[in-house]
Amino acid sequence: MVKPTNKTSGPLSGFRLIEIAGIGPTQLTGMLLADMGAEIFRIDRLTAVDLGIAMPEEFNLMNRSRGSAAMDLKNQEGRDVVLRLCEQADALFEGFRPGVMERLGLGPDECMSRNPALVYGRMTGWGQDGPLANTVGHDPNYISISGVLNMIGEENGPPIYPLNMVGDFGGGALYLAMGLLAALLETSKSGEGQVVDAAMVDGVASMLTYFYGMQAAGVWKDHRGTNILDGGAHFARPYKTKDNLYVVIAPLESRFYNELLDKLGIDDPDLRKHQVDKERWLEFQQRLQGIFITKTRDEWCEVFADSDACFSPVLSLDEATKHPHAIARNSYVDVEGITQPAPAPRFERTPGKIQKPPAQRGEHTNSLLEDWGFSRKEIDDLLKAGVVFQY
Repeated sequence: MVKPTNKTSGPLSGFRLIEIAGIGPTQLTGMLLADMGAEIFRIDRLTAVDLGIAMPEEFNLMNRSRGSAAMDLKNQEGRDVVLRLCEQADALFEGFRPGVMERLGLGPDECMSRNPALVYGRMTGWGQDGPLANTVGHDPNYISISGVLNMIGEENGPPIYPLNMVGDFGGGALYLAMGLLAALLETSKSGEGQVVDAAMVDGVASMLTYFYGMQAAGVWKDHRGTNILDGGAHFARPYKTKDNLYVVIAPLESRFYNELLDKLGIDDPDLRKHQVDKERWLEFQQRLQGIFITKTRDEWCEVFADSDACFSPVLSLDEATKHPHAIARNSYVDVEGITQPAPAPRFERTPGKIQKPPAQRGEHTNSLLEDWGFSRKEIDDLLKAGVVFQY
């Protein structure tokens, strides 16, 4: 087994964070910060939790770059361990429903009383208050109530669920990570910690800012599949090819749109003149589909090679890792036989890296506690008492 080390690589090297392990958003937040070099003490439960998706730990890639300590937080001694960890941590983040950490005796007041400079991150779907705050939910619920789900899909068709990229990862994990980093920057100047309330409904709404502006300006119709950025426009949507695969085009600007028409062999001035005429989008879409269906996806890739027509093939996960651009940028890496995305973003002087593969629950309890200042006797006592578990 790979043992954890506090010798991390990345711009966050030297920062110490506590992750109260959860699923989805907090997992991705932990991965991003750990990939950037933060030393994270991840606290898992003593026993596995039903996550709805059964997967061996070595494939749970969002747990990469940090170790795992298993701990009973319902035990007073377990809570005391966390409070002691808070004394030397820069931040703690958790993803429970409102009030859970307080009932455990590990809420912001308790933790920050041990370390006034502690940044305390909270990840929820609905936020820490409001009528839905204590309601169970998942990504589809948060993006539906935020208005996003209603915007995605074909005109007159049902909404299409866009994986859990928008709520869990976009409005959740990324906003929590950004909030933690912003608070840490502020703390470095003020010396005072604070609570970061990251709610998926808030993050998703924030990402919709551009569309609220478009709607106010009268250039966005509140009806899916009829707008320039939701597949309604004939020049910004996917098309089926002869081999039942897909390509996508997005030449929004007229000069790129004209190049698209040139590559497709269309010299009809009608299409060039009426690019943004919404009344003709369906007609033009049908015409373009009739052309794209005449060649295979790869044949179209040859036609559009090195063009500025904003064309690309729609690739599968496996195909994406083999694309020449991804290969040239080393966008994917192999860690112990598992291909996965490389850390992002990239840093010129302090590059991040995948510090270690995903850990088994409780695999690094001993070494993590040692790294954070617990003596061998203290660790043995905690193990004997069943407060912590070593895999």
